[in-house]
Amino acid sequence: MEVKEKLKKYLSRFFRKHVIQEDEDIFELGFVNSLFAMQLVMFIEKEFGVVVDNKDLDMENFKTVNSMVKLIEGKIA
Repeated sequence: MEVKEKLKKYLSRFFRKHVIQEDEDIFELGFVNSLFAMQLVMFIEKEFGVVVDNKDLDMENFKTVNSMVKLIEGKIA
């Protein structure tokens, strides 16, 4: 399964009544709180074997599926 599909599957567990589009801002939709943001970071680190550094903890890196894919693929490369 590719990075984007794994992310969408994970997110769908939390947003059951809404299908998240790849360029949709999950913060603007009101789906994300600080606890969920940390769960998301831990999922990304564990699932993709990457380390999310303090410098990566910018909301821009996590607000859409596409921005998370870009961050993860940049870390894997």
